[in-house]
Amino acid sequence: MRTAARVGIGVAALALVGGGVYAVPRVLGDGVEGAAEQRLQGKPGTAKGPAGAPFTLVATGDIIPYPSIIQRAADDAGGKAGEYDFRKILAGVKPIVSAADLAICHHEIPYGRPGGPYTGYPAFKAPHQLADALKDAGYDSCSTASNHTLDDGYDGLTRTLDHLDRVGLKHVGSARSAEEAQAPALLAAGGAKVAQLDYTYGTNGIPVPAGKPWAVNLIDQARIVADARAARAAGANVVLLSIHWGTEWQTAPDQQQKDLAQALTASRGADGLPDIDLILGTHNHVPQPYEKINGTWVVFGMGDQVASFYEPEKARGNMSSIPRFTFAPSAKNSGRWEVVKAEYLTQFSDMKPPFRVVCASCTPDRADYAKVDKEVTAAVTSRGASGQGLERATR
Repeated sequence: MRTAARVGIGVAALALVGGGVYAVPRVLGDGVEGAAEQRLQGKPGTAKGPAGAPFTLVATGDIIPYPSIIQRAADDAGGKAGEYDFRKILAGVKPIVSAADLAICHHEIPYGRPGGPYTGYPAFKAPHQLADALKDAGYDSCSTASNHTLDDGYDGLTRTLDHLDRVGLKHVGSARSAEEAQAPALLAAGGAKVAQLDYTYGTNGIPVPAGKPWAVNLIDQARIVADARAARAAGANVVLLSIHWGTEWQTAPDQQQKDLAQALTASRGADGLPDIDLILGTHNHVPQPYEKINGTWVVFGMGDQVASFYEPEKARGNMSSIPRFTFAPSAKNSGRWEVVKAEYLTQFSDMKPPFRVVCASCTPDRADYAKVDKEVTAAVTSRGASGQGLERATR
């Protein structure tokens, strides 16, 4: 294992990305590739399945425990002081998540101090027992860069990553050190090394901690490409991009999403092959389209996986999709893997007591779930994904 090169951190720069200007930490020197190689080669993980076997990857959208959800978790724990059980909330989708070879969540919010207080919008703080439920559901890794990452400051960021480490969940997008910030999350399945990257458009105006410009990965097209190429050079067969972007409550992708998706999927390495193999979007609260762009699948927005919107005008915020992609070794390009099957399921945060997250497309005999399934499907396929090979799954 090579020792990661020292990473020099410069002052924040301004990058123009898809029509918007964002402050981003600039990384200098060759530390990106060194850190990526250390993670890819030094912590290889255990691949599920024989080498060269196809593997499935599922992902889910934003997990945002509003106060009503935290109360539900407290009730599900039997009302014991300081106890929270989120496992029952996720039990309805656990069979889908746990059956996948790789499963990725989006961890939108930080954990508060043990005992609370736990808070909702605009500054979220959730009980750390959520990490145990995510592990129980079968997740392997979570993206952590979002506009709420710094809701409880750097302490909340650190606390969150410490608890994800405690339960054995990999994570990427926020960091406790410069070295950690430059390393992807490494996953393994079917004999493939999979690198997950993650970035957010911003942090709701909360400044990145002084002296820690690496604490949250912010969107910068050049950096994303550089990080993807570093991961590839270090041995990744598949590079996944998780990205927190877009306009809230808007089904159609905005111009920044479209421009950045076009640029990133068009990016090619010296071998002429894609730098990024799959893009998974979060942040919008509502389901957004899937689209194959330049031969690469882009999920513009999955919608919230765990949410509790009671206002009728925000009912779509309780609906989401679950992308499921099957990867297999490329017949044309040795060492590369490609999507050979693209599917989606539909999901619903059912707020009727006792509040559970369910697979809507798996429950066709429920009229209310069938309505959700129809609405999510309309959003997912609104940019022609059905004609590009995307299939709706029911289990």
